[in-house]
Amino acid sequence: MAFQTAAGYGNLPQGNFTPEIYSRRAQIAFRTKSVCQSICNTEYFGEISDYGDTVHIIREPEVTVLPYSRGTQVTAQDLDDDEITLTVDQANYFAFKVDDIEKKQAHHNWNQLASSRAGYQLANGMDQNILAYIDSQIPTANQLGTESAQATIANSGSPDYSPLGILNRMKRVLDEADVPEEGRWFVADPFFWELIGDEDSNLLSADYAEKGILRNGRVSDGMIRGFNVYMSNNLATVGTGSTATSGTNGTWLLAGHISAVASAEQINKTETYRDPDSFADVVRGMHMFGRKALRTEALVGANWRTV
Repeated sequence: MAFQTAAGYGNLPQGNFTPEIYSRRAQIAFRTKSVCQSICNTEYFGEISDYGDTVHIIREPEVTVLPYSRGTQVTAQDLDDDEITLTVDQANYFAFKVDDIEKKQAHHNWNQLASSRAGYQLANGMDQNILAYIDSQIPTANQLGTESAQATIANSGSPDYSPLGILNRMKRVLDEADVPEEGRWFVADPFFWELIGDEDSNLLSADYAEKGILRNGRVSDGMIRGFNVYMSNNLATVGTGSTATSGTNGTWLLAGHISAVASAEQINKTETYRDPDSFADVVRGMHMFGRKALRTEALVGANWRTV
């Protein structure tokens, strides 16, 4: 019995008149926004049917243009038929069981609660996997800060870039590679968005962005420096992340074009079966997906920290 009793008071000393009450409302865990489906090319999803299946994507051939003068003998060029393969070679799974007694006597639907959480965890695992994969595919020439030499970003002091300044540099890298303006995206961690909000609060104000803050990771309904902008807690970090002011610590910022990375996902199977060793139902599921960089020249990254 949690409530205090005065000294010498002996009425109902065992406290059995105070029952423990379990709320019918379950506490639902917070969920990180997933952004990978918003920044990846998913048009090959329909061509994937099972684990290990591969889609062969033919690349546009490169055609050489040569100067011509009257009387020049023209030689036809042989076209290349290079291809890129997208394979579903990544998989995560979940499995849990609910005892018959728990199912019968509990006032919560444990299967439903646990399945909802499992579905989120599978999506979150894919998001982390693909964002880390994008990190690994960025060409060295397109990295404005690396895991061993972070770019510093701040609104004051002597940083390498201001928050808007790093967006300007990423835009310039994509412009120089002739990457189309439509379909560009930028993903940053919450600390970066705090800094950019401090730099110019109008960028994220209701007047600028209308009403779309953090819907599926999207920070703004508008665009900043030509990028559709997103916030994610799933970006890869080094050490203690971007809030550290010294040492080898940082968080990746990513930018690119929707055509740069393709992804395909499929939940192959979710099933329930009787546990042979107890009176319980086992629920298990598997999530399969693949990812492939198609145009690495359309990817830009920076591992950054503050000063």
